[in-house]
Amino acid sequence: MRFSGPEFTVLCAVTGQPDFAHIVIGYVPKAWLIESKSLKFYLASFRNHNGFPEDCTVDIGKRIAAVLEPAYLRIGGYWHPRGGMPIDVFRTTGTLPTNVWLPNQGIATYGARGYR
Repeated sequence: MRFSGPEFTVLCAVTGQPDFAHIVIGYVPKAWLIESKSLKFYLASFRNHNGFPEDCTVDIGKRIAAVLEPAYLRIGGYWHPRGGMPIDVFRTTGTLPTNVWLPNQGIATYGARGYR
């Protein structure tokens, strides 16, 4: 399973200004699948939440892992720059089964003014 949330928003814990990210969640299920609509509402609930990019990304991964108990979970939070620095946050849980193909998350590294 793979979900991509390109319009993720949270409020900065210090300034209250919005921080934006592209969240990519991939997991190998055991017994449970997450409904896309439920995940969409869960991610949208962060719009009025004050938090730091690192904490939000890790907390989402922890919560999904606790609820679904997947064989493997990978979350990537690709945060847009604020204060001049983009932040990419990753978390994995479990072991990727040998018969599962794990694609690249597909988000290019940040490249301002043509730098890559």
